[in-house]
Amino acid sequence: MVRMTAELLTRFEVPGPRYTSYPTADRFVEAFGSADYAQALEMRRDASPRRAMPLSVYVHIPFCESLCFYCACNKIITKQPERAVAYLDYVAREVALHVKHMGKGQSVRQLHLGGGTPTFLSDAQLMALMAMLKSNFNFVPGGEYAIEVDPRTVDAQRLSVLAQLGFNRLSFGVQDFDPKVQAAVHRIQPAQQVFDLVAQARTIGFESINVDLIYGLPHQTPESFDRTLEQINVLRPDRIALYAYAHLPARFKPQRLINPADLPKANEKISMLARSLASLEEAGYVYVGMDHFALPDDALAIAKRQGRLHRNFQGYSTQPDCDLIALGVSAIGRVGATYSQNAKTLHEYYDLIDQGQIPVVRGLALSRDDMIRRAVIMAIMCQGQLQFESINLAWLIDFKSYFKSEISHLEEMQSQGLVELSDAAIQVTPMGWFFVRGVAMSFDRYVKADANRTRFSQII
Repeated sequence: MVRMTAELLTRFEVPGPRYTSYPTADRFVEAFGSADYAQALEMRRDASPRRAMPLSVYVHIPFCESLCFYCACNKIITKQPERAVAYLDYVAREVALHVKHMGKGQSVRQLHLGGGTPTFLSDAQLMALMAMLKSNFNFVPGGEYAIEVDPRTVDAQRLSVLAQLGFNRLSFGVQDFDPKVQAAVHRIQPAQQVFDLVAQARTIGFESINVDLIYGLPHQTPESFDRTLEQINVLRPDRIALYAYAHLPARFKPQRLINPADLPKANEKISMLARSLASLEEAGYVYVGMDHFALPDDALAIAKRQGRLHRNFQGYSTQPDCDLIALGVSAIGRVGATYSQNAKTLHEYYDLIDQGQIPVVRGLALSRDDMIRRAVIMAIMCQGQLQFESINLAWLIDFKSYFKSEISHLEEMQSQGLVELSDAAIQVTPMGWFFVRGVAMSFDRYVKADANRTRFSQII
């Protein structure tokens, strides 16, 4: 990795999309609904096997036993485990509606259970959920089957159950090991608890273990976060996701419980990032991109070296470009040239399914220009380079004419050392890889037409 300084990070720090999709979810419209989504499923069903994309499945489990103050996810705080019984019944009914339009037994090579807290579910509920999914989809060997885990909700026995159910990748939510920070965000979990769970997961044989960290939380300092990173480097998970905390209390009510005076200042936050990059590099981690790091022998790092990275709503992935079936309240999916999002409240989600409708309430049918720009943006975000000829052949355009103004903007980035331009290609430099979101933004016609970027997080 290029050694990043606080000065360099500050110079290029601007808001921008994360590009888990293009166009981004803030562009979805309510004019796209259940009928449009059903049509997309039917088009997938009717496509020849050669043309049909591989399939990924995401299931959103919204329940949590306690509230984490930093959280911006769609969740329901409850200590009533029976609430999940009705929810899983509705998810099964949602799957049945999908099967009605797309057919049964389609091959799945990627599964992700997110939340909320997927491990809020009991072992019996998880078994029932997986049995239902496996009866409707064909989970192929060698796929990536992941679940997000709250360390406070599992033990060695539960981890063994997850392995028996077919999960081969775990993601532990850690955020920070500092007790003062944990108290301030209402998430107490001793470091030893996480160390024990990771050791047990390795003994069981999970292929990849991820740990989520957040910098910018209340009471964090560069020095305190250094100590967390030292512990993480001893823990040595296969992957690390390092996120910046965005304090948006007007949008996310739980964040109103955080005292803004306790948050680190902007220069301290930049220092945490710079020191984190240096620490993880020294520990041998590969910077995959944006907030993802992996050990050199992890599949994600190998995919980056081989130019096989992909990107979806869960971030970087080793799996080929997939259609994504998204199940559960608020879940976001992609089928063909469409994006869709389910109802955000349980009441509306249940009501639509009771009416026999797939609970999609908003989405987008992509235009040809959207799809061209998506191909360009994803090539930059995933491979860090783009050959003009590949776009010319795929979309029958002249890249340099079609993107004349964008190339002109990239010339300025070239002078800043972020990209290298030639007559045939764009290459993101090692330094530019840290600001790849900014490079990709050059091709986002929506962002260029929108002067208000405050809804986005910072690009690093």
